[in-house]
Amino acid sequence: MARFQAPRGTRDLLPAQMAAWQRLRALAEGLATRYGYQPIETPLFEDSAVFERAIGAATDVVEKELFRIAGAGETRDGDVRWALRPEATAGIVRAFVEHGMHTLPQPVRLTTFGPMFRYDRPQAGRYRQFWQWNVEAIGDQGPAIDAEVIELGLAFLRDAGVAQVEVQLNSIGDAACRPAYIERLTEYLRGVEDRLPPLERQRLQTNPLRVLDSKDPVLAPILADAPLIADHLCAECAAHYAGLRGHLEALSVPIRPAPQIVRGLDYYTRTAFEYFVPGREGQQQALGGGGRYDGLAELLGGRPTPGVGLAIGIDRVAAVIEEAVPTAASRPVAVVVGADAAATGDRLRLATDLRRAGIAAGADLATRKLARQLDGAARLGAHFAVVVGDELADGQVQLRDLEAGTQRLVNVVDLARELQRAQASHRHGQAEQRGARADSR
Repeated sequence: MARFQAPRGTRDLLPAQMAAWQRLRALAEGLATRYGYQPIETPLFEDSAVFERAIGAATDVVEKELFRIAGAGETRDGDVRWALRPEATAGIVRAFVEHGMHTLPQPVRLTTFGPMFRYDRPQAGRYRQFWQWNVEAIGDQGPAIDAEVIELGLAFLRDAGVAQVEVQLNSIGDAACRPAYIERLTEYLRGVEDRLPPLERQRLQTNPLRVLDSKDPVLAPILADAPLIADHLCAECAAHYAGLRGHLEALSVPIRPAPQIVRGLDYYTRTAFEYFVPGREGQQQALGGGGRYDGLAELLGGRPTPGVGLAIGIDRVAAVIEEAVPTAASRPVAVVVGADAAATGDRLRLATDLRRAGIAAGADLATRKLARQLDGAARLGAHFAVVVGDELADGQVQLRDLEAGTQRLVNVVDLARELQRAQASHRHGQAEQRGARADSR
């Protein structure tokens, strides 16, 4: 019989990993709410033209990584019409335009958390299905909103438990000043073309800025002498960049100028930034990034509308956290077991009552001996076992502290309150029993 596995470049998120995922999602959503960002969900797939137009034809994402799909008859001019989303910004801005969100108070602050897809060569830290947290602020062209977005991403990473995060910042100009810089950069790169790797020679022909973003160590000495875009900004872009740095200083956000950051997507203008973890290798250094995309709404059929946003890779953040403190799967507070192996109905009823009272409770519903049920509860990591025996006829059960090895009778009507009290006070064994006797006096 065939043995099936997850598709190449994907992975299963098992319970222990999902515990970290859920914590990160709760953290992201809580921060977004406090900062005034509203949740939005867009389809996992879009018309491929949304990404081709927004991201740019001469990018790796469109040329090599776009995950194209097709249903029966759903093609256009012989090409596949649909594509799984490789990032969230294009779809969110498409929704902004489609639903006339320019009439809302500006900027419109939006956030989403979910899977993205790139048909990329799988490698360490890069999956064909990966998860991102995005925030987008659409409708404000000033540097202050850029600073808010950057600080929000940094707050998330710090609260998530990433010990060291470096914010690298650049300005890539706009349509007024970038063309002249690209001309200077192209001239320089053509002078050293014979020293460029094959991929960078190709990029030189199609998108010279992408050469700056290369992670190939061979390019480091070559790019060290390349012209800097910061020296070629127009007055408006230079003022915006200076204003952004001033706002970040006011927020006590340290930054490191990084002229090599240009972002790989065509819709970016002016601000470009990334969050790095010093000391990690290659692609694993970058946990996320973002920038300004003032021309994207117009590219997608809307009126000119400024915007800025970020995306943080949840897979990479989870990996950094897991290296520091491995995450265990969630554990029940209590598991209901029974002396009568066949009395599964009593165990299920008691566990259901505890769940309705807000307690994470399990029930051993296998018809096996009590010793094996207790062993199973311990293996699940439960703090308590609720032992159902003959005392149930008198409205009582035994509450066993599996960590302390103690046990006492508890009235069923008081069981939920006793577990809540014990869980809140973290008192175990004899200390808990002394507390109970003191309360009774």
